[in-house]
Amino acid sequence: MTDAPQKAKIPAWRRPTDGEHRWQVAAVLVLIIAAQLAEPRKLTLHPHWLLPAVEGVFLAVLLLSNPGRINRESVPLRSASLALAAIASLANAWSLVLLLTALLTGHEERSASSLLLVAAGIWGTNIVVFALWYWEFDRGGPVARAHAHRAHPDFLFPQMQVQELVSRDWEPAFFDYLYVSYTNATAFSPTDTMPMSRWAKLLMLMQSAVSIVTVGLVVARAVNIMR
Repeated sequence: MTDAPQKAKIPAWRRPTDGEHRWQVAAVLVLIIAAQLAEPRKLTLHPHWLLPAVEGVFLAVLLLSNPGRINRESVPLRSASLALAAIASLANAWSLVLLLTALLTGHEERSASSLLLVAAGIWGTNIVVFALWYWEFDRGGPVARAHAHRAHPDFLFPQMQVQELVSRDWEPAFFDYLYVSYTNATAFSPTDTMPMSRWAKLLMLMQSAVSIVTVGLVVARAVNIMR
Protein backbone atom coordinates (compact mmCIF):
# COMPACT_ATOMS: atom_id res chain seq x y z
CA MET A 1 0.00 0.00 0.00
CA THR A 2 2.93 2.31 0.56
CA ASP A 3 4.71 1.62 -2.74
CA ALA A 4 2.47 3.84 -4.90
CA PRO A 5 2.64 6.95 -2.66
CA GLN A 6 6.38 6.48 -2.28
CA LYS A 7 6.83 6.20 -6.05
CA ALA A 8 4.71 9.31 -6.62
CA LYS A 9 7.16 11.30 -4.50
CA ILE A 10 10.11 10.37 -6.72
CA PRO A 11 10.51 12.67 -9.76
CA ALA A 12 10.18 11.02 -13.17
CA TRP A 13 13.82 11.54 -14.10
CA ARG A 14 14.87 9.35 -11.15
CA ARG A 15 12.43 6.44 -11.63
CA PRO A 16 11.52 4.09 -14.50
CA THR A 17 9.11 5.67 -17.03
CA ASP A 18 7.62 4.88 -20.43
CA GLY A 19 10.43 6.77 -22.18
CA GLU A 20 10.19 9.71 -24.56
CA HIS A 21 8.57 9.67 -27.99
CA ARG A 22 10.88 9.19 -30.97
CA TRP A 23 9.15 11.79 -33.17
CA GLN A 24 11.09 14.71 -31.65
CA VAL A 25 14.53 13.48 -32.63
CA ALA A 26 13.23 11.95 -35.89
CA ALA A 27 11.77 15.27 -37.05
CA VAL A 28 15.03 17.12 -36.35
CA LEU A 29 17.08 14.44 -38.12
CA VAL A 30 14.89 14.79 -41.23
CA LEU A 31 15.65 18.53 -41.19
CA ILE A 32 19.39 17.76 -40.91
CA ILE A 33 19.26 15.47 -43.93
CA ALA A 34 17.36 18.10 -45.93
CA ALA A 35 19.91 20.77 -44.95
CA GLN A 36 22.81 18.56 -46.01
CA LEU A 37 21.21 17.89 -49.40
CA ALA A 38 20.77 21.66 -49.87
CA GLU A 39 24.43 22.46 -49.17
CA PRO A 40 26.71 23.42 -52.08
CA ARG A 41 28.27 20.30 -53.60
CA LYS A 42 31.82 21.54 -53.18
CA LEU A 43 31.28 21.66 -49.41
CA THR A 44 30.15 18.04 -49.11
CA LEU A 45 31.71 14.61 -49.32
CA HIS A 46 31.31 13.12 -52.80
CA PRO A 47 29.02 11.75 -53.96
CA HIS A 48 26.79 14.51 -52.64
CA TRP A 49 23.94 12.20 -51.66
CA LEU A 50 25.98 9.45 -49.95
CA LEU A 51 26.03 10.49 -46.29
CA PRO A 52 22.45 11.84 -46.26
CA ALA A 53 21.32 8.55 -47.81
CA VAL A 54 23.15 6.51 -45.15
CA GLU A 55 21.61 8.69 -42.44
CA GLY A 56 18.17 8.11 -43.97
CA VAL A 57 18.70 4.35 -43.91
CA PHE A 58 19.72 4.35 -40.23
CA LEU A 59 16.78 6.60 -39.35
CA ALA A 60 14.37 4.31 -41.21
CA VAL A 61 15.74 1.27 -39.36
CA LEU A 62 15.26 2.98 -36.00
CA LEU A 63 11.73 4.12 -36.85
CA LEU A 64 10.68 0.68 -38.09
CA SER A 65 12.28 -1.20 -35.21
CA ASN A 66 11.11 1.09 -32.39
CA PRO A 67 8.62 3.66 -33.73
CA GLY A 68 6.92 4.66 -30.49
CA ARG A 69 8.61 5.41 -27.20
CA ILE A 70 12.35 4.97 -26.84
CA ASN A 71 12.49 2.36 -24.10
CA ARG A 72 13.56 -0.88 -25.80
CA GLU A 73 16.92 -2.18 -24.64
CA SER A 74 18.75 -3.47 -27.72
CA VAL A 75 22.45 -3.40 -28.58
CA PRO A 76 21.82 -3.22 -32.37
CA LEU A 77 19.38 -0.32 -31.95
CA ARG A 78 21.77 1.48 -29.62
CA SER A 79 24.60 0.96 -32.12
CA ALA A 80 22.44 2.22 -35.00
CA SER A 81 21.48 5.32 -33.03
CA LEU A 82 25.12 6.13 -32.20
CA ALA A 83 26.15 5.44 -35.81
CA LEU A 84 23.51 7.89 -37.04
CA ALA A 85 24.84 10.60 -34.73
CA ALA A 86 28.42 9.85 -35.81
CA ILE A 87 27.59 10.04 -39.54
CA ALA A 88 25.72 13.31 -39.08
CA SER A 89 28.73 14.67 -37.19
CA LEU A 90 31.12 13.53 -39.92
CA ALA A 91 29.05 15.09 -42.70
CA ASN A 92 28.78 18.44 -40.95
CA ALA A 93 32.42 18.48 -39.81
CA TRP A 94 33.51 17.81 -43.41
CA SER A 95 31.43 20.74 -44.68
CA LEU A 96 32.73 23.00 -41.93
CA VAL A 97 36.37 22.14 -42.61
CA LEU A 98 35.95 22.75 -46.34
CA LEU A 99 34.22 26.09 -45.73
CA LEU A 100 36.87 27.31 -43.27
CA THR A 101 39.67 26.15 -45.58
CA ALA A 102 38.13 28.08 -48.48
CA LEU A 103 37.79 31.19 -46.31
CA LEU A 104 41.35 31.04 -44.99
CA THR A 105 42.86 30.45 -48.43
CA GLY A 106 40.72 33.09 -50.11
CA HIS A 107 39.02 30.62 -52.47
CA GLU A 108 35.49 31.27 -51.22
CA GLU A 109 34.02 33.75 -53.69
CA ARG A 110 30.38 33.76 -52.63
CA SER A 111 28.42 36.94 -51.94
CA ALA A 112 28.06 38.00 -48.31
CA SER A 113 24.42 36.92 -48.17
CA SER A 114 25.01 33.45 -49.67
CA LEU A 115 28.08 32.92 -47.49
CA LEU A 116 26.12 33.75 -44.35
CA LEU A 117 23.31 31.45 -45.48
CA VAL A 118 25.67 28.50 -46.01
CA ALA A 119 27.43 29.16 -42.70
CA ALA A 120 24.09 29.43 -40.89
CA GLY A 121 23.10 26.00 -42.21
CA ILE A 122 26.35 24.42 -41.03
CA TRP A 123 26.23 26.24 -37.69
CA GLY A 124 22.61 25.21 -37.12
CA THR A 125 23.34 21.61 -38.03
CA ASN A 126 26.26 21.67 -35.61
CA ILE A 127 23.87 22.65 -32.83
CA VAL A 128 21.66 19.65 -33.60
CA VAL A 129 24.67 17.32 -33.84
CA PHE A 130 25.93 18.26 -30.38
CA ALA A 131 22.38 18.01 -29.03
CA LEU A 132 22.33 14.43 -30.33
CA TRP A 133 25.54 13.59 -28.47
CA TYR A 134 24.27 15.18 -25.24
CA TRP A 135 21.01 13.24 -25.60
CA GLU A 136 22.77 9.98 -26.46
CA PHE A 137 25.21 10.01 -23.53
CA ASP A 138 23.47 11.72 -20.59
CA ARG A 139 22.96 9.01 -17.96
CA GLY A 140 23.61 6.30 -20.54
CA GLY A 141 21.20 7.50 -23.25
CA PRO A 142 17.41 7.71 -23.65
CA VAL A 143 16.74 4.01 -22.99
CA ALA A 144 18.90 3.92 -19.87
CA ARG A 145 17.16 7.07 -18.63
CA ALA A 146 13.74 5.48 -19.23
CA HIS A 147 14.75 2.50 -17.08
CA ALA A 148 16.50 4.70 -14.49
CA HIS A 149 19.72 2.70 -14.71
CA ARG A 150 21.89 5.59 -13.53
CA ALA A 151 21.09 7.91 -10.65
CA HIS A 152 23.69 10.63 -11.24
CA PRO A 153 23.02 13.04 -14.13
CA ASP A 154 25.68 14.27 -16.54
CA PHE A 155 23.62 17.42 -17.13
CA LEU A 156 21.96 19.16 -14.19
CA PHE A 157 18.77 20.78 -15.52
CA PRO A 158 17.12 23.52 -13.43
CA GLN A 159 13.98 21.35 -13.08
CA MET A 160 16.09 18.88 -11.12
CA GLN A 161 17.02 21.55 -8.58
CA VAL A 162 13.58 23.10 -8.00
CA GLN A 163 11.40 19.99 -8.00
CA GLU A 164 8.65 21.69 -6.01
CA LEU A 165 8.05 24.07 -8.96
CA VAL A 166 7.73 21.45 -11.70
CA SER A 167 5.55 18.42 -12.35
CA ARG A 168 6.66 15.09 -10.88
CA ASP A 169 6.31 13.70 -14.41
CA TRP A 170 8.99 15.98 -15.84
CA GLU A 171 12.06 14.30 -17.34
CA PRO A 172 14.55 15.57 -19.95
CA ALA A 173 13.66 14.94 -23.59
CA PHE A 174 15.49 15.67 -26.83
CA PHE A 175 14.32 19.28 -27.09
CA ASP A 176 15.79 19.98 -23.65
CA TYR A 177 19.20 18.90 -24.94
CA LEU A 178 18.63 20.89 -28.13
CA TYR A 179 18.05 23.98 -26.01
CA VAL A 180 21.24 23.29 -24.05
CA SER A 181 23.16 22.95 -27.30
CA TYR A 182 21.71 26.17 -28.73
CA THR A 183 22.47 28.27 -25.66
CA ASN A 184 26.00 26.86 -25.46
CA ALA A 185 26.60 27.72 -29.13
CA THR A 186 25.32 31.28 -28.74
CA ALA A 187 26.63 32.16 -25.27
CA PHE A 188 29.85 30.12 -25.71
CA SER A 189 29.30 28.75 -22.21
CA PRO A 190 26.67 26.88 -20.15
CA THR A 191 23.62 28.93 -19.20
CA ASP A 192 20.93 27.35 -17.00
CA THR A 193 22.01 23.70 -17.38
CA MET A 194 25.33 22.69 -15.87
CA PRO A 195 27.60 19.88 -17.14
CA MET A 196 28.44 17.57 -14.24
CA SER A 197 30.71 14.92 -15.78
CA ARG A 198 34.05 15.51 -17.48
CA TRP A 199 32.86 14.21 -20.85
CA ALA A 200 29.92 16.66 -20.76
CA LYS A 201 32.27 19.54 -19.99
CA LEU A 202 34.61 18.46 -22.79
CA LEU A 203 31.81 18.26 -25.35
CA MET A 204 30.50 21.69 -24.37
CA LEU A 205 34.02 23.09 -24.58
CA MET A 206 34.43 21.66 -28.09
CA GLN A 207 31.07 23.02 -29.22
CA SER A 208 31.85 26.51 -27.90
CA ALA A 209 35.22 26.50 -29.66
CA VAL A 210 33.70 25.39 -32.97
CA SER A 211 30.97 27.99 -32.68
CA ILE A 212 33.41 30.83 -31.94
CA VAL A 213 35.66 29.92 -34.88
CA THR A 214 32.76 29.51 -37.30
CA VAL A 215 30.97 32.70 -36.36
CA GLY A 216 34.19 34.73 -36.12
CA LEU A 217 35.65 33.74 -39.49
CA VAL A 218 32.40 33.76 -41.44
CA VAL A 219 31.19 37.10 -40.10
CA ALA A 220 34.61 38.66 -40.65
CA ARG A 221 34.67 37.42 -44.25
CA ALA A 222 31.09 38.55 -44.91
CA VAL A 223 31.80 42.03 -43.54
CA ASN A 224 34.94 42.21 -45.69
CA ILE A 225 32.92 41.29 -48.81
CA MET A 226 30.26 43.92 -48.06
CA ARG A 227 32.96 46.58 -47.85
